[in-house]
Amino acid sequence: MKLVFRDIDKHGVGHVVLVPEESEDMWHAYNLVAVGDTLKSTTIRKVNTESATGSTSSTKIRTQLTINVEAIDFDTQACMLRVRGRNIEENQYVKMGAYHTLDLELNRKFTLHKNEWDNLACDPTQHADLAAIIMQEGLANVCLITSSMTIVRAKIDTVIPRKRKGQCSQHDKALTRFYDQIIQAITRHVNFEVVKCVLLASPGFVKDQFFEYMMLQAIKNDNKSLIDNKGKFLLVHSSSGFKHSLKEVLQDPSIATRLQDTKASSEVKALEDFYNMMQLDPQRAFYGIKHVEEAFRQGAIETLLISDELFRAKDINTRHRYVKLVDGVRDGGGIVRIFSSLHVSGEQLSQLSGVAAILRFPMNDPDDDDDNYDGAGGDDNNA
Repeated sequence: MKLVFRDIDKHGVGHVVLVPEESEDMWHAYNLVAVGDTLKSTTIRKVNTESATGSTSSTKIRTQLTINVEAIDFDTQACMLRVRGRNIEENQYVKMGAYHTLDLELNRKFTLHKNEWDNLACDPTQHADLAAIIMQEGLANVCLITSSMTIVRAKIDTVIPRKRKGQCSQHDKALTRFYDQIIQAITRHVNFEVVKCVLLASPGFVKDQFFEYMMLQAIKNDNKSLIDNKGKFLLVHSSSGFKHSLKEVLQDPSIATRLQDTKASSEVKALEDFYNMMQLDPQRAFYGIKHVEEAFRQGAIETLLISDELFRAKDINTRHRYVKLVDGVRDGGGIVRIFSSLHVSGEQLSQLSGVAAILRFPMNDPDDDDDNYDGAGGDDNNA
């Protein structure tokens, strides 16, 4: 994301002009734009004109609109951001107060104004340095795992006829077509200049058979991209070819060393450490905003795990609550892991209210005597 201009006063009021330069920047923009903000961008508007003779014609005009944001929609597959709201500035093509949807586009600047900015902003320096192909016979998901999310770039779902005694041709032909589709998806979506490791996971020997076929085809077709990066492929076991199997793959100890430099690995490791702490020393593992805030007041937080979804709360006081917690933990020398709600590990953290902490020392339950408190795993993250 390119920052073109910034004008924010000491009270946090102001605007920035940004240019998204790559697809993932749309996700960063999604984390920045909130309901109640003001967004200015160019858009295409269909305009009907009537001539002196009474005939009408329709033309598409590119114009600039400023809307008060009321709804935000992020398409994870296409990495597109659509923002809907009412027009708040005079425009010759759009009436004041009329609803309009702005589609934010790559390499086209937009201006975002907030009545209050906080210091939790996007980090555009991160890239998708990990890819994964989760597969089984007839099903494969080609994923890119970025600092923010797991993106399914291609899903191949095809019928593979059963292998029958003496009649293998249909089965083998279908399997070859299936493998070829996966190779095409890898070639199209995996940037080996950025990707450090490609996980190839499946039940049984599907991954081994595919990898052998892929390398034979790469040699046959002189596909230097695959040949030169053969060493980046890591074959591991998964229970299925569905996306949810990615969790167990990322937790496999045999691949931890290869993934230690990636954001995805650190998130999964932090969550795994939290679960282990819950089992071994539950007084050092808190979750739920009330429990975590009390641990913070006692200076007990060693590692804070928090979902980025909490920073998109509509209520500004709620957002302040989580921003203050994050800033405080960092200032106190603690580690903060911000999980994406679109990442596998982020989905798991959301089931624990979206906020959890590993403590430096054991603490008793701060609300044991509070009959009105429904437990650390309740819905207090929305408080």
